[in-house]
Amino acid sequence: MESMVSAVVERVGATRVTTVRLEIGRLAAVVPEALRFCFDVCAQGTSLEGATLEIASIAGRARCRSCGGEWAIESYADLCDCGATDLAVLAGEELRLKNVEVA
Repeated sequence: MESMVSAVVERVGATRVTTVRLEIGRLAAVVPEALRFCFDVCAQGTSLEGATLEIASIAGRARCRSCGGEWAIESYADLCDCGATDLAVLAGEELRLKNVEVA
């Protein structure tokens, strides 16, 4: 979170930030509540202080390398209906800054 706050401050300078939007995949092993706490702490004394942090959750999605099936997954331990474990994760690992609103 420190790196994200620093990157935004570097881009916007002293311009007051009102909203920061993140996209976080459900497979990214990130706890949104922890990010919210860290955001408030890291934003203190910067142009992000008092800004709202919005977090969009991205569902996990995979394709089976054996049968080609594609479906939603909740964890890396999910199996394909065909029983295969060789999955290509298509979505759910994201951790990105989507956009920033300034005053």
